[in-house]
Amino acid sequence: MTPIGDLSAVQLRDALARGELRAVETAEHFLARIEERNPALGAFVHVAADLALARARALDALPPGAARGPLHGVPLALKDLHDVAGMPTTYGSAAVAGQRGGAPVAETDDDLAAVLSATGAVFLGKTQVPEFGLDCYSENLVAPPARNPYDPSTGAGGSSGGQAAAVAAGLLPVAPGSDGGGSVRIPAAACGLVGLKPNRGRVPTADAQSDAAQLVVHGPLAHTAEDAALLLDVLCSPAPGPAHGNVVRRAVRAAPQGSFLDGVRAARRGDLPWGDRPLRIGVSTASPFDAVQDVEVSPEARAALEAGVARLRAAGHEVEEAELSYDPEYPGAFFDVWTTSMGTAPLDEDQAGRLTGLAGEFRARALRRSAVELARAVNVLRRVEQDVVRAYGAWDVVLTPALAMTPRPLGWYWEGFDLADPAGAEQDYRRQCGYTPWTSVVNVVGLPAVTVPTLWTRPAGDDDGPVVPMGVQLIGRPSAEAQLLAVVAQLEDRGLPGPRPAV
Repeated sequence: MTPIGDLSAVQLRDALARGELRAVETAEHFLARIEERNPALGAFVHVAADLALARARALDALPPGAARGPLHGVPLALKDLHDVAGMPTTYGSAAVAGQRGGAPVAETDDDLAAVLSATGAVFLGKTQVPEFGLDCYSENLVAPPARNPYDPSTGAGGSSGGQAAAVAAGLLPVAPGSDGGGSVRIPAAACGLVGLKPNRGRVPTADAQSDAAQLVVHGPLAHTAEDAALLLDVLCSPAPGPAHGNVVRRAVRAAPQGSFLDGVRAARRGDLPWGDRPLRIGVSTASPFDAVQDVEVSPEARAALEAGVARLRAAGHEVEEAELSYDPEYPGAFFDVWTTSMGTAPLDEDQAGRLTGLAGEFRARALRRSAVELARAVNVLRRVEQDVVRAYGAWDVVLTPALAMTPRPLGWYWEGFDLADPAGAEQDYRRQCGYTPWTSVVNVVGLPAVTVPTLWTRPAGDDDGPVVPMGVQLIGRPSAEAQLLAVVAQLEDRGLPGPRPAV
């Protein structure tokens, strides 16, 4: 039998369902990997071995014929932004972790943990995030940074950086992430994974107070389209018990026909969601941030885009240049909305003084912003949504680079400043926008999008350095996740390269 750690998430799920593997031996295998590999990665900030093994033993003790969930015994972890009963939650912030007695231990599961727990998953612990999930890198003042398994001198991205590092390095078979401005797609692209941001309303979202523009949605980070589809099916399942007050669920939950996993398998058999016709795919490197800064598309990003175009054409699709432009008011409006959550964070003066420089500056600006100013920013983003959906509607899929540069060195964003120094906040934010210029607008418009690796390369001028992944982003029409996953499956069937991570 294939070793446990070499099984795909689907294969692992099936082996556990058939009884070929036990939940305890599976949990023990991945816990041993975490103990061995995590010190070099910083993916996990809390390992809950006792809780995980107790849960696994309970699953193994179920009598024959007892109902088993769709992820029975499958090891998972959650970002350190989510409450899991019995585990501490720091939100990646010294403002929380540094309080007297340390970070509070959650008494109950939050909505996402409850949904996943009901499937029979086994939580191994919590993974690294940026402070309060704000950044596209997972470095904070609480724990070691989440490093990229392909080049540990670089970051794993954010905010689902610990999740991506863990999956890429084999510490988890698959992982759920949350994406409010690219937080699934960015780390997936940096770590050579498939990262899917579902359509707005497809899965639970935060309440309107903490997410004024409804940007955040949960999605999978996985090695393959099948594994991503497996987790997406679970994320779309109804929440257990009474509906939680801060969950928005709309009528787009289910896949158009059957499950998303069934759809990927059907696509591999030639039964494609779009029928016999080729998809019309529009390619663009235009960014909503072009109005306020020069967004440089690196040679590696262009090479990854060209590799994606070549593979899509080889699959029979029509790929052409798309002439796209964006409202010049987007950058300012997005900033105002994105930073609002720091203003509503329940922190006293002492706690606020322990924030990183960027989070502290975000909080100061949010507290100065009036309700009228926030409402105007939301109105701008709603106008952008209408304009972009209309423009993208000329194409079945819009294709962009996933990231503008190769994975960034640790500390690059605030280079020249201390992480706790507010003076570095402007540089930090501008560099984030320059690294990830194509992801946030997809959250604003609510469309589904997926990143997928298309090549592995060395950064320009580093002929002897580690080989790192680069990829593309595919943006679909409303509720077209099944179509996007089918395209990813086509790309995979054409032999995407992929060396093993260094860690």
